[in-house]
Order: sequence, then structure tokens, then C-alpha cells
Amino acid sequence: MRGMYIHIPFCHQICHYCDFNKVFFKNQPVDEYIESMGQELAIMRQEGISFKEVETVFLGGGTPTSLSEKQLERLLEIIHEYVDVSSLKEFSTEANPDELTFGKLIVLKDGGVDRLSIGVQSFDADLLTKIGRTHGPDDAARVVGEARKAGFDNISIDLIYGLPGQTIAQWQDTLDKALALDLPHYSGYSLIVEPKTVFYNLMNKGKLPLPGEDMETEMFTMLIEQMERKGRKRYEISNFAIPGHESIHNLIYWENATYAGVGAGAHGYVDGTRYSNIGPIAKYMEKTALGERPVQQTHVVTAIEAMEEEMFLGLRKSNGVSISLFQEKFGRSLEEVYGETLHSLIKDGLVERLDDAVKLTHRGVYRGNDVFQQFLK
Repeated sequence: MRGMYIHIPFCHQICHYCDFNKVFFKNQPVDEYIESMGQELAIMRQEGISFKEVETVFLGGGTPTSLSEKQLERLLEIIHEYVDVSSLKEFSTEANPDELTFGKLIVLKDGGVDRLSIGVQSFDADLLTKIGRTHGPDDAARVVGEARKAGFDNISIDLIYGLPGQTIAQWQDTLDKALALDLPHYSGYSLIVEPKTVFYNLMNKGKLPLPGEDMETEMFTMLIEQMERKGRKRYEISNFAIPGHESIHNLIYWENATYAGVGAGAHGYVDGTRYSNIGPIAKYMEKTALGERPVQQTHVVTAIEAMEEEMFLGLRKSNGVSISLFQEKFGRSLEEVYGETLHSLIKDGLVERLDDAVKLTHRGVYRGNDVFQQFLK
């Protein structure tokens, strides 16, 4: 097992685009939930699941920084009980700019966290309000400065384009202000309207003025070109970094490797089985209190499914899918399994074969979903 994802489902404010498992922080059993995650880890270890080889830990949500300093300290204590934090290649947490106080930064740093992923999304005050964010444009610069003061140098921010009513000028301003922070890593995602979100309900009522496909494509082009000009190489469709600062934890996902998912609604991939935990917090806690894994669904991944995942996850990376590693993992050649599909995609100019890799072409990056679909039988 290479990674561990820990889910904190609490938020002080629910963003209008978010479909992750989350609840409002107020009146929730936060302290008890943290202890339940410790119980889940203990049960996993009792079942023979080893955390000795874990390379990364990622705190996600929800909002991990919605926790108080004392709650963060307890969470980190529990993680230290099961993971040798000193040997990790990366220990990350997601954070909101207006919740990440200097005191919390010190707690995180002392607890071994060495990478911050900050949900900035936009530097436009009106857009931030429209999408349900509670921070302002100046909060991002402030928190980055405080994080550096606390000793963090591996910092990333998330940005979103294709927002309701967003203009090219607003996106350019956000890119300018983001790049002015001179961070080693940036993520830039197009808005996806998911079911069970505020935006989904507005869209169904015809009240969500989204930019058209052409404008969204232009925004994506701006993102790629301006990141490249500033030396942030695109190593995955939506992620850019100074070489050596790529997200190791996310690469575990894209390399189709194994990881544990801990917490309510968390997903994991262990010993050839993908699983998802119970989502409702009370039911999750009831299960762990009984000394049982809080797993809701499991799926044993077949050989065919594993090869499909290897392709559509691996092709997200700029270095693509390794031909020799595919042969080593599955005992079959890439040509044998996907030769016809690859020849068609190469002919269409969407995929190319270079040395030991198959990867998306520049044109293929813009039509990634169409390419990935070709490997789902």
C-alpha cells in the first residue's frame, strides 16, 4: 500500500459546486469522529492490513482545517500511531484560506505535514461569493505568506475556470495573481456541475449562466500556456509543477497503485479490491464502535478492469502509460490488449507512441474524456 487518504467531512460553509461527503461543522460529534478514525485504523491493522510501506498521507474533505488546533493535534497523534511519518515522501492537507490560522500551521508543521493544498479557486471577490466560498481575494496571499513563515515551502493552490458568469478577463486576473505568488505547484480544474449540488439545482432551473465550450477551451489554453511560461510543467491534465514538486499522493492514484481510504465516505484500493466506506457519520461511528470495518461497498477489480484503469488513469499523466510496465503488471503486451484502439487513436492524432510510452498528443489533451472512453469496454 503506497498511500493513505483520511477524510474530514466537516465544513463551516458548503461550496455550491461540491459533491463530496460533507456536513456543516456546527453540532457535529467532531472529537468522537476523530477517535472513530483511530478505531478504523486499529481494525484494519488487526485484519492484517499493513501501513509500513505507506509513502504518502493526504488529509482531505470536507475541510481538514475546519478542525480546531486541539482537534488537529489529536488527529495527527492518531496518524503517528499507525504510520511512520518520518519516512513519508509526502504528508499533505487540504486547507481553506480563511481557516488556516498561523496556530494551525504550526500544529500541522510540528505534526509532520509538509505540503499544503489550498482551495483558492478564484481571486475575484464576486465569483468567490457566487460559488459559496467564504474567503476573500487577499486571504490567499496572506495565508501563503504565513505558511512560508511557519516553514512550509511545498505549497499548492487550486483554481477553477468555467465558473458561472466568469469572463476571460477575470480568469486572466486570477492567473496573474496566482502566478505572482510564485508557488511550486498549481492545479487548475474546469467546473463540473455534479448532482446533489446547489449549482446542479440552479442549472436545472435555467439559472446557471455557464461559459460556453469555446470559452472554456480558451481558458484551458491560457492555463497551460501561462503555467508553462512560468516554468510550471504540466505533468497531468490539470496539474502543473516545478519539476520535483509534483503531488506524489495524486500520482499514486494516476499510477493505479494501492491506497487506504479512512473516514466516512472515503474510498480505498487495497489488495486488488476497491471499497467505499459508509457515508453518514453516525452510521460510520456505530460500525467502528462495534469493532467492524465501516465498509459499505467492495468491488474486486478484474484483470480487464485493472488494465482499463491503467490506461485511462495513466493517460492523464504527461508521460503517459509505460509500455514495459504494462507488460510487467499484466503479463500481456499493450499491443495485444489495445492495439486496435491505439492504432485508431494514433491515426486520429489523439495519442502518440514515444519510446516506451503511449501518451496524449496536444490535441488529445483537449479531448481527454473522448480518449479515455475508448478503453472502457
